[in-house]
Amino acid sequence: MKALLVNPETQSIKEIEISDHHHIAKLIGYDTVISDEIGPAGDRLFFDEECFLRGTSGRFQIDAIIPVSGVGVIVGSSDDGETLHDVTADIENINRRIKYL
Repeated sequence: MKALLVNPETQSIKEIEISDHHHIAKLIGYDTVISDEIGPAGDRLFFDEECFLRGTSGRFQIDAIIPVSGVGVIVGSSDDGETLHDVTADIENINRRIKYL
């Protein structure tokens, strides 16, 4: 399914294909993955729950959600992130809403 990979170190967002939650964890680099809803269409930002404890480099914030450290994956979802589907936002939309810290 279509997703967006946010890399705060390079301040870039790219479209990727993912298969499941395990693929998201692999991209993020850790198994302690949580998510926050970032849009009314069900898009969620998945990130490492312990990113600040680890001292991961590169930070970003989308809209008013808590800042995130390290790589993030944006994917469409329902059931509070349990069911995944194609992301509805595009790179341009996220670029307007993101701040690199």
